[in-house]
Amino acid sequence: MRGFLASSTGVTCAAALALPLAPPAAAATSPAPAATSPTARPPAYAPGGTQSLPLAPLARDRAPGAAEQGLHPRHVRHFSLVGVVWDSPAAEFHGRVEVRTRATATGTWSDWQQLETHNAEHAADPGTPESASGRVRGATAPLWVGESDGVEVRARAENQPGTARSASPLPTGLRLELVDPGKGGPAPTNRARTGAAPSVLPALPALPARQRAEPHVGPRPSITTRRGWGADEKLREKGYVYTKKVKTAFVHHSATGNNYRCSQAPSVVRSIYRYHVNSMGWRDLGYNFLVDKCGQIYEGRAGGVSKPVLGAHTLGFNANSMGIAVLGTYSATKPSSAALKAIARLTAWKVGLYGINPRGKTYLKSGGGNLYRKGKKVRLNVISGHRDGFATNCPGKKLYAKLGTARSKAAQYQGR
Repeated sequence: MRGFLASSTGVTCAAALALPLAPPAAAATSPAPAATSPTARPPAYAPGGTQSLPLAPLARDRAPGAAEQGLHPRHVRHFSLVGVVWDSPAAEFHGRVEVRTRATATGTWSDWQQLETHNAEHAADPGTPESASGRVRGATAPLWVGESDGVEVRARAENQPGTARSASPLPTGLRLELVDPGKGGPAPTNRARTGAAPSVLPALPALPARQRAEPHVGPRPSITTRRGWGADEKLREKGYVYTKKVKTAFVHHSATGNNYRCSQAPSVVRSIYRYHVNSMGWRDLGYNFLVDKCGQIYEGRAGGVSKPVLGAHTLGFNANSMGIAVLGTYSATKPSSAALKAIARLTAWKVGLYGINPRGKTYLKSGGGNLYRKGKKVRLNVISGHRDGFATNCPGKKLYAKLGTARSKAAQYQGR
């Protein structure tokens, strides 16, 4: 998401644990097709994976960091999500990245679509093992485009106000990442009979007041587990990292666009997962939970839906919080009532486990960012927007305006 302030702390990062990360993007991704001709045939299609294609200068300037880079139209293997990454997470991208894609089903090319270039605020806190792993890359937000087999991209540097042309080169090592989500999750399992993890954790009804051990814990909503949306657990780093509790829920939008059907949401989640791990170098998916526009909730970063898993969603405030990403872009589009209800139900249950009122305030200690220095105790709403912890547009103007509704509903679900 484009930040309101240019941050010198653009250290893109991701949560803790000094275990080896997933293989670096260059090793984990598929090789770029050699042919650049629009009529050349791409390699055979194999579902699931990432194609990583280096961008090249489009103008006379052939130097590294040239002011305009991209790829001319080309055939590629099937993909459904696209993003651009670069070498250093500390390098800020001042400019525009636009892509157009060709739909596999119809053979028609889309209009040019812009990628969100300021994405560093979705990351682990500065100085954590995940952020300091050496594997993390700078990246745009990913964009869901649906099943496609052709792509064209252009990246242009733009001057910041009051700067010279040479002050805003493009970051080095620009690569186009084309993600195919692969196959979906397994059929629902009978856990008691098979011993396998369930695909969906069913909603639990609220207990009568006289039976409640914790009178202000909302009932658990239905949650599609990682098994349910088809997570390839071999991609992520093994092991889990936890904090003490969940005091705050930071609401995000994924900025992947709204052009998806709810039946495609598991594919969108799988694609974001691959992008976060294989392309950006994180240890796992950054968000703790994701919500689609039909109100279905998906388990994000692994470690247990009821546990305080450390994510990589809000730079500076990942400890003792959870990140909830609503699939879509809500800068100009209103979120659905189903999505808001899901945010409220999820938060009422999760923060209720720790005795927290979702309509209240709490304090978190900043890990460092462009709004608050490291170590500062910051007073936040229990249900906050990403922009409350970092100067960013996320979760979009329209979604942020509805967080008061989510707070009220969540309190009602807790019986307050």
